[in-house]
Amino acid sequence: MQRRATSYARHAARTALSIALLGALGTAACTSSSSTADEEDAAPGPSASTSAPPGKYRTLPEPCGAVPLGTLKEMLPGADDEDEEPEATSSPYEGEARVTYDTDRRVGCRWKSEDTLGSHRLSVDFERVVSYDPAVSDDDQAATLFERRANAADIPPPLDESEDSEEAPDPEDSGSPSSESPGGDGKASESAGDSGRDSDPPDGEKESDEEGSPSEESPDEATEDAEEEDGETLAPRHLDDLGDTAYVDDALETGDASVHRDITLVFRTANVIATVKYTRWSTEDTRAPDSRELQDRAVSLADQLTGTLKED
Repeated sequence: MQRRATSYARHAARTALSIALLGALGTAACTSSSSTADEEDAAPGPSASTSAPPGKYRTLPEPCGAVPLGTLKEMLPGADDEDEEPEATSSPYEGEARVTYDTDRRVGCRWKSEDTLGSHRLSVDFERVVSYDPAVSDDDQAATLFERRANAADIPPPLDESEDSEEAPDPEDSGSPSSESPGGDGKASESAGDSGRDSDPPDGEKESDEEGSPSEESPDEATEDAEEEDGETLAPRHLDDLGDTAYVDDALETGDASVHRDITLVFRTANVIATVKYTRWSTEDTRAPDSRELQDRAVSLADQLTGTLKED
């Protein structure tokens, strides 16, 4: 009986040890699986690893105070006279703020002045672009939005400097006829040259030479060429050295008793897009407002506005 009891005790001890070992192995396996799962959960996914950085600017300037007083006086001639009127309750240089519901995202201001020949209107607008796609940065989203606006305004793409340069033509490929005759003695060209020098010009050509060479352009033609050249220079186009990128649009509209020219200049700096609109209304319907003057003023103002953007 004692032997059986001892044997039974040993068997029970071995069974308990086996159960304990199996339990320990199961716990270790579960712990290992849990640890691996936790590590997989903690590992950054593709969206986290490609998250784009935030925009450079997080605030916008106060628009009505962004334009210096001296610039307003230059762009709004006649506003001083309005300021001196007794019934004037505020200065036209103060501007009227644009109604907006989120001043962190968009702000604007506008001004107006009148004179005896018409009026000037000016407005500035700032928009801070925010991308809601974690893979697209605010700056890239602003660049996309800028290009959409340029395309909508039919602004020609900027010229490539390589396409702008032209190679000098090869004299051998110019196709100019040889000075020598087919026989090679050159007498035919010399004869043609002599006959051209010795023969009298057509009737009336000598009189034209005395008054002026007929090949010279008349004043009207010279004026048309100058206007065409100015039109190419001042046409809607991309601008260099203004923010990250910029373009200017120039539109002239005439009415029955007035004419007005609208200058729209848009530039982008990082994730902020700024718009300057400058309009001249004239009651002289026979004379269009000067495009170069209005564009120069708009470009000068835009250059000043780039300095009002501050990083936080």
